Amino acid sequence: MTGIKNPTEKTLKLFSGRAHPELAHEVAEHLGVDIVPTAAYDFANGEIFVRFEESVRGSDAFVIQSHTADINKWIMEHLIMVDALKRASAKRITVVIPFYGYARQDKKHRGREPISARLLADLFQAAGAHRLMTVDLHTSQIQGFFDGPVDHLFALPLLAQHVGSRVDRARLTIVSPDAGRVRVAERWTDTLNAPLAIIHKRRDPTIANEVKVHEVVGAVAGRTCVLVDDMIDTAGTIIKAADALFDNGAAEVMVAATHAVLSGPAVDRLKNSRIGEVVVTNTLPIPEERRFDKLTVLSIAPLIARAIREVFDDGSVTSLFDGNA
Repeated sequence: MTGIKNPTEKTLKLFSGRAHPELAHEVAEHLGVDIVPTAAYDFANGEIFVRFEESVRGSDAFVIQSHTADINKWIMEHLIMVDALKRASAKRITVVIPFYGYARQDKKHRGREPISARLLADLFQAAGAHRLMTVDLHTSQIQGFFDGPVDHLFALPLLAQHVGSRVDRARLTIVSPDAGRVRVAERWTDTLNAPLAIIHKRRDPTIANEVKVHEVVGAVAGRTCVLVDDMIDTAGTIIKAADALFDNGAAEVMVAATHAVLSGPAVDRLKNSRIGEVVVTNTLPIPEERRFDKLTVLSIAPLIARAIREVFDDGSVTSLFDGNA
């Protein structure tokens, strides 16, 4: 069946863009529904066409799309799908974004710069979205950019459970790769009852330009260090942080991150590093040619499915994390 009804006769319908269909199908399987058949294709000039092949009138619609490369194309397709649902009289539209595009552009660093994360929220609002659901935003303030409910899901319980099962807790240290990730790292320390270390980056006063020294604040010698971040993009920051940990006597280094962007040289850098394991989720598609022996991919689909079910049943998404984070 393509939809399910609850006792108040609402109908849940799940829709997927073309960016990451594997994740959408896994979510559908956990929900016990089929993805609504959709015709979607590109015109010769790159414009996108979308049409749903069954009625969506009065439905509680959840439209899932990860903003992966080609990121601008998939964001546009996502917006078009929301617009099509609005014009087809869906009763409520929840935009499910496992990886929120442009999240790193959440504020102005200098004059004459955009706040692209806010623009993206405004675009989904204008398209007809009533609610957003996303996983591990780069900064929590992005929740305030959308004038409606935002369900901010956390992969920490999933990642921490895996890490905790693989290490000696007595020798474990959680490490923030920079000052900006300290609050995330603190949640890890609370979950795994482990001490915290921080990589402090500063300029070397003896060398001109942008050369930085990576200082480790905290005890890491002889310990298993887990570097935690929201995403791995080119892996430059992670590799330098890992090198600093080994230089300070760390016995082992693992990396745990929610979003595996893995741009450009990331895969080669991680494969050739001294890092023992890289643990990520499948919020973004990772093709076979971007996978490597050190990489462990955990599925975020059960969490997204549970959150969709809670929203559909007017339950509590927050309850998914009570006692876990």
